[in-house]
Amino acid sequence: MSAAGNLPKRRHTEVLGELLALEGSRIVDIGCGSGSLVRALARRGARMTGVEPQAARVAEAEAEPRLADERYLTAGAEALPLADGSQDAAIFFNSLHHVPAALMDRALAEAQRVLAADGRLCIVEPLAEGASYEFGRPIDDERAVRAEAYAALRRAADGPGWRQERELFYDTEVVYADFEAAARDFEKVDPRRAPQIAAIRSDWEKAFRALGRETEKGWVFSQPMRANLLVRR
Repeated sequence: MSAAGNLPKRRHTEVLGELLALEGSRIVDIGCGSGSLVRALARRGARMTGVEPQAARVAEAEAEPRLADERYLTAGAEALPLADGSQDAAIFFNSLHHVPAALMDRALAEAQRVLAADGRLCIVEPLAEGASYEFGRPIDDERAVRAEAYAALRRAADGPGWRQERELFYDTEVVYADFEAAARDFEKVDPRRAPQIAAIRSDWEKAFRALGRETEKGWVFSQPMRANLLVRR
């Protein structure tokens, strides 16, 4: 998929609201980070659980005020601490490509295990194109891992346990207050990036200004996305 400029511009929550029934549904966000999506969907009435392997990110999520009955658990995607059939939907939001390639199939099998009959799995992944991708590429070129994530998704969708219902593409905006905020976000996702960020900081800041678009809401970077909806058989 390319030609990002021709994609419809949409918000992530709008897309998820189209693909999933949110009100009253039990939903697990796998790889939830500091919980921003958990909170956004809890506002829309979903009964949210966030699962995140980094304890520091879970602590950040726990520090935020509760909106409803959302909860956070520290675990990897390959070993979800949830009962069989306990969730109506599962989401990998910008997170499947962060699962080690050797564990991706297991992570998708775990999502299937925790879903109820006819439960829905929504996998939202960034494409390896657009201003946001180009900005991040000097720190961590994710083209290969994003391709591995899509290959794992296809293996699952083509197998006996799932039926793919939708695949859609859209463009969204990644917004940073400034370069320092962007650098902090990149390091939070993977603290191992810190030395690389320090090594190219000056040139990377120039790239930030060249690729981003300054607006009243901050620096905006285009990011084309793909969303796949699988239904448990």
